[in-house]
Amino acid sequence: MQQFSQKSILVLGAGLSSSSLIRYLLEHSVDLNWKVKVVDRDLELAKQKIAEHENGEAASFNATDAEQRRPEIEKCDLVISMLPARFHYEVALDCIELKTDLITPSYISEEMRALDQQAKDAGIVIMNEIGVDPGLDHMSAMKIIHSVQGKGGKITSFKSFCGGLIAPESDDNPWNYKFTWNPRNVVLAGQGGAASFIRHGRFKYIPYNRLFGRLDNLSVEGFGDFVGYPNRDSLSYRKTYGLDDIPTIFRGTLRRPGYCEAWNVFIELGMTDDTYQMTVQENITPRSFMNSFLPYHATKTVEEKLKEFLREDRMHLYHRFEWLGVFNDEPLIKIENPTPAQALQEILVFKLSLNDGDKDMLVMIHEFVYEINGKKYQISSHMVNIGEDQVYTSMSNTVGLPAAICAKMILTGELKTKGVTLPVQPEVYTPILKELESFDIRFVEKEIEL
Repeated sequence: MQQFSQKSILVLGAGLSSSSLIRYLLEHSVDLNWKVKVVDRDLELAKQKIAEHENGEAASFNATDAEQRRPEIEKCDLVISMLPARFHYEVALDCIELKTDLITPSYISEEMRALDQQAKDAGIVIMNEIGVDPGLDHMSAMKIIHSVQGKGGKITSFKSFCGGLIAPESDDNPWNYKFTWNPRNVVLAGQGGAASFIRHGRFKYIPYNRLFGRLDNLSVEGFGDFVGYPNRDSLSYRKTYGLDDIPTIFRGTLRRPGYCEAWNVFIELGMTDDTYQMTVQENITPRSFMNSFLPYHATKTVEEKLKEFLREDRMHLYHRFEWLGVFNDEPLIKIENPTPAQALQEILVFKLSLNDGDKDMLVMIHEFVYEINGKKYQISSHMVNIGEDQVYTSMSNTVGLPAAICAKMILTGELKTKGVTLPVQPEVYTPILKELESFDIRFVEKEIEL
């Protein structure tokens, strides 16, 4: 057996997405001679993730404080930051100065991208977007893109969709949805700017108030139907994928049919607004919250006013709101003077949280069209993964395992890339995708001539 010199890994953050990452690192720590230190403000949470493993250490300090963070980075060989994305840049500066490799699963920022030459000069790699979305989407897409280009084909259309959903066996409510990751991100999804993409050479910009009404219909054999709404800025991915002149590129988020139509009602009412606080003198109930966004009427009930707002063509959605408990008049919203989005989140979390025994599901779908030798072909690729339980969820597996495998490649010397980068090269994505198949994270591809 090959002998490895001892390496030290520092994991910043022990939240939901870190579970599978930490388990993988500890499982490989004996053979590869690793020490894994997991840091979180909640020491007990870090201890839970270590589970008394001989090569694990739990610690608690403020990872966003440079004075507390830097001495720990100085002692390790690799940092994996699972902190919120806004903290990665400061961590990266420390890693450059201390010549320590860094992995983050978050979107790469422009300020992070600007550190490329400094990272190369320091002889380190800063690997970004090595989770699920972004991450698995890049790797699985680039595998197909490079394959098509390698045989002389030209890609003319690329659509990509991803969604964190509830597994079919745990899908027991009329919204066909439960929170499988940060509820606040779900409530605020799509805000902060228009979604942008290009179709058939024409640029499209979809403002937030129309986002959930512009849907693509998709299906996966054995898992039924989905809809996809536009996700952020698709245009920047032309450069990421080396498809600068592609006439169609679109990225979307997946939900089950009906979800987006119902969510649009919240948007139209103004309930997803996070820009102002609701000043109230009494406890907000779901019923009073709903009523505050509906027109005043001296005699009509909240139920009647919502039905009028829905109109006849959307009455089929009424039972979703009724089931959600929006007419309940018991105090539920604990936040003092919440924003509408915060109040809505309280109502949704109460009804759409995972129950004991529930499992989540991650679905990713790619659709390519390419031309070669005067003929046109379509490649469809999909991945469906079901979580193990509520600790090792599909979200945790698909976010954490790509980062963990990348960590192994860096520490064993298999990955020699330096600088600020993404997992879009064969030497990165090929071994990661191959190993992920052993965790039942695999893509099924089908090609047809059009």
